[in-house]
Amino acid sequence: MPAPKKRFGQHFLRDESVLARIAGVCISVPGDHTVEIGPGDGALTAHLLRQEGELHVVEIDRDLIAGLRRRFAKDPVVVHEADALRFSLCAAVAGRLRVVGNLPYNISSPLIFHFLEQPCIAGMVFLLQKEVVDRLAAPPGGRDYGRLSVMVQARCEVVPLFAVAAEAFSPPPAVESRLVALRPVPSLVPPPAAALFAEIVARAFSQRRKMLRQSLRGYFGNEDWRMLGIDATRRAETLSVAEFVALAAHAKTQSRSSP
Repeated sequence: MPAPKKRFGQHFLRDESVLARIAGVCISVPGDHTVEIGPGDGALTAHLLRQEGELHVVEIDRDLIAGLRRRFAKDPVVVHEADALRFSLCAAVAGRLRVVGNLPYNISSPLIFHFLEQPCIAGMVFLLQKEVVDRLAAPPGGRDYGRLSVMVQARCEVVPLFAVAAEAFSPPPAVESRLVALRPVPSLVPPPAAALFAEIVARAFSQRRKMLRQSLRGYFGNEDWRMLGIDATRRAETLSVAEFVALAAHAKTQSRSSP
């Protein structure tokens, strides 16, 4: 049994009942491919194999690659040795993809942002730190609601599933874990305004204690706030996803009309 490596944030899931339960959530639509991120030594992979179709796994740890290839040599498993943060799933695997993984907690948010930009992904199921799941699903108005909430909710339905105890892992993490499903929906953001939307959301939450008139100065003036019907004295965490979309669409329209 391989020893988990701290530099990769590895906490191997060992509880067979939890592994089976996760695999049950990940049943794919016929014709879709399943991609597992960070399979480790293949504990979840073995359960996912019970589904029909080819299974792809993406692993960065070279010491685990050979073991995965040996273990699944006779199975329809394609092992990709790659850093998932820099790996284009759409270029490597043709068709619609269902992505699953026990993500390293130290890079879970960057990974989610990376996957959101890959249009071939039809669904995601991730085991994450409970705090991250709370942020993904948070409504406006609270401490958990932030950039991650807005960016993901503009593109996905967020469905928190079930908690997983620390004792199910080796080594046990020092945080609570939770499974979450992210189901892509048609983006609320008009494609021409996508870059501005990301900029505005990032800027607003980078200065979340400031009023919008201050944090978004340079994007909007008094007349813009009046036209939008948004009180410029509000703060970022009070805005809904739809209001952030309206900000981006307005800013894009104004930039086109500028001489």
